[in-house]
Amino acid sequence: MKKMKFTIITVTYNNLYGLQKTQKSIQNQSFRDFEWIVVDGNSTDGSKSFLKHQNATVISEPDDGIYDAMNKGKNKAKGDYLLFLNAGDSLASPYILETVEQEIKAVQQSPTLIYGDSYEDQQLKTAKDHKRIEQGLFTHHQAIFYAREETLNLNYDTNYKIAADYKFTASILLKKNQDVLYIPLPICIFESGGISQKNAYLGRKEQYKIRQELNICSVPINILIYAAQTLIWQLHLYLPNLYWHLKSSCNNHRGS
Repeated sequence: MKKMKFTIITVTYNNLYGLQKTQKSIQNQSFRDFEWIVVDGNSTDGSKSFLKHQNATVISEPDDGIYDAMNKGKNKAKGDYLLFLNAGDSLASPYILETVEQEIKAVQQSPTLIYGDSYEDQQLKTAKDHKRIEQGLFTHHQAIFYAREETLNLNYDTNYKIAADYKFTASILLKKNQDVLYIPLPICIFESGGISQKNAYLGRKEQYKIRQELNICSVPINILIYAAQTLIWQLHLYLPNLYWHLKSSCNNHRGS
């Protein structure tokens, strides 16, 4: 069994256009030591026919939601690092995998988790400090590479419909002596309009519950974070220009 440096996992269901967009960004990568696993929820829009002509490992069957599908892909992966890039999302440039591989070599270690920035709605979203995990996911899930060894005994919790990626990431970071590498580079272009944005209220509720479950912070702090997240989302909805201005200002002080 050949071992790969990276495994890219794509979950899709009846999103042929988005799948083609994702495939193109993967196919254009200059670094070729990777595998592509596509978990398709038994699509009927031509996705299965398209995938027959791709260099991909394909799982096409009904699933119990996005996180169940992501677990299927994760458990089939052979790469040293896993990246979840779902249909419609794309890598930010043809040199992402090459750059990440070079950064790993430069630090002369094998980080548990590697993350970078992202684009959303044509806006650069600089990642927050991963040490502030109590505030939520510090970057888009699609901008995080996970060391596969750290995920062998960890699955996405399918009891959560929106925030299982937050629990998955926090569970890794809360372990002792984790080596984390931040790369100040846009990793992905995130396709907005997904389930986490359409049901942001449920996402906040689930994050609140996860912070309690993992004992990430005290109850008063948890309540304050929930209130702040609600306010930020209202700004995003009704005052987007102010939201992005404040976001940019905060990003200039990353890690301070």
